[in-house]
Amino acid sequence: MVYLTHFTGTITAAVRRLKAFLPVALLLLPGSFAFSKIPTDATGKDKGTIYFFSGLGADSSPFVNLHLPGYNKVYISWIPPLANESLEHYAGRISNQITVTDPYIIGLSFGGIVAVEVSKQIAVKKMVLISSVRTRDELNPFNRFFMRLGMYRIIPGFMIKHANFLTYRYFGAHTERDKKALTHLLGGTDIPLFRWGLKSIAHWDNREMPGHTIQIHGTADKVIASRLVHPDYSIKGGGHLMVFSKADTISSIILNYFQDQPVSYPENTDPGITGQGQVSK
Repeated sequence: MVYLTHFTGTITAAVRRLKAFLPVALLLLPGSFAFSKIPTDATGKDKGTIYFFSGLGADSSPFVNLHLPGYNKVYISWIPPLANESLEHYAGRISNQITVTDPYIIGLSFGGIVAVEVSKQIAVKKMVLISSVRTRDELNPFNRFFMRLGMYRIIPGFMIKHANFLTYRYFGAHTERDKKALTHLLGGTDIPLFRWGLKSIAHWDNREMPGHTIQIHGTADKVIASRLVHPDYSIKGGGHLMVFSKADTISSIILNYFQDQPVSYPENTDPGITGQGQVSK
């Protein structure tokens, strides 16, 4: 009976840790959709080409509210990883979708991590990271430790693919629109791709700050804790899904950065932004 009680307590503790770890595991990896090829969007004067790296497996939907007129927009399609493929090697393969010289790049969440690795292998004019990180030191070491133990292997698929009040909270999905979008994202998650992504994060060892890059982060981001990140622009109240809810402010930052102009914001809005906009050259 003593051994049974001890065993039961051990299992209960493991489940409790798994539940605590799951929202953080989901944080970087919005789900995949039934389609992957996304057409480019060219409007107005051609100011250059922006390549978008979304959350792992996701299509262009997270960027739908960004307003970046005059740029040719290309949304990178995620490709299946090879067996035991490193993040660096994967970045080299996915960069084959970039066909212009000196492109602009925008990376969201896990897509930002991949974008950092891509920027090491090709020349990039300017890069923007949204709700993402520049180096491994900006990731929570506690979560990295558990991922290195292989906990991503035992997370049940149904827990990954279904949104609930915990995932709403951790992603900062407060409005019905954000909750609906998150539910749709998680519902189509590619489980093998998801597990590979977590393994890749666990073993990502980048310590090199990418050049020509700005980082935009929300002060309320519970997925990638703002206390570990030193962004160029901190958006007050922005959660991990602020690319939806703070799109006007983020668009203004991006446009002015790409055009080497001081940051301005839409009329009659409170940007709720802090930071001096210092960028790494």
